[in-house]
Amino acid sequence: MTKTPTQFTSIGGQAVIEGVMMRSPNHVAIAVRKPDGRIVIRNLPFRSITSRVPFFKKPVLRGVVTLIESMVQGFEALGWSANVAGQGEQEELSKGAIAGSILTAFAFAIGLFVALPHALTVWIGSSPSLGFTVQSPVFHLIDGTLKMGVLLAYVHLIGRMKDIHRVFQYHGAEHKSIYAFESGEELTVENARRHSPLHPRCGTSFLLFLVLISIGVFSMVLPLLGLKSHLAAIGLKTLLMLPVAGLSYEFIKACACRMENPVFKAFVWPGLMLQKLTTREPDDQQLEVALASLRQAIRLEKAQAPAGDEVEIAALGELAMVAASVAEFPEG
Repeated sequence: MTKTPTQFTSIGGQAVIEGVMMRSPNHVAIAVRKPDGRIVIRNLPFRSITSRVPFFKKPVLRGVVTLIESMVQGFEALGWSANVAGQGEQEELSKGAIAGSILTAFAFAIGLFVALPHALTVWIGSSPSLGFTVQSPVFHLIDGTLKMGVLLAYVHLIGRMKDIHRVFQYHGAEHKSIYAFESGEELTVENARRHSPLHPRCGTSFLLFLVLISIGVFSMVLPLLGLKSHLAAIGLKTLLMLPVAGLSYEFIKACACRMENPVFKAFVWPGLMLQKLTTREPDDQQLEVALASLRQAIRLEKAQAPAGDEVEIAALGELAMVAASVAEFPEG
């Protein structure tokens, strides 16, 4: 296994159904393996709202914007990849369906990771020997601990599903491909294979720190407000998740830019351990798909491929690589 790079790229990705989506500063490339073994790559232009409205580039706000944009793009990519991987058996999601899916996923997440731990904490606090209420910092510390337990259990259980196991393999392939690029290596299966499937700039690590930071914020803020209604407390927690997400984004970003510092390495370590639940070692075919997505994203940035078209290849070698380095796309 090669040494972890000290400089990271702003290019990031997401595993989808039988494929990987890579997002560069101005483009999105989604590569998916078809049932016949060929790879289809979808090319899309991308311009973040942060590049159009400078106000949203401010710390914390940019994290919220990035999260929302990533969710929208992620659901679009999942819908398209499911259609390609199923050979057109499913219809591509419309904008209305994507919005509905996001709202449904958000409601599910709030129910599972906010309302359920809160209700369990109420039940625990009702014990005569304990007797703490929502106005106590202890309530929110226990609530956060339960929230972390629910998150770990959920990730572990879905990882046992066959289809999700393959998505987790593509997640590992995405990380290995990014590592190869960050190490200045040619984007080949042989080079990517040597790298770790665990990366400090990962959505799994983001979720971990989202929970940890929320424990601190809720333990300090909610007792000061003196809320007595549990519904009001759950509602406020839901609203506060956006600024907490922004803080989590800034924390991950700061750590990724300072990995040569042992302190920041130590901060990142818990997130890497959690990724052992959300990544699996990919096979060479999965690495090929991830590398095709990354190669195409870079080609699009270098104007070596037309945006808005789909490309179909039989093997990675058909997709020419252009000279590029992480210094051209640094994590700022």
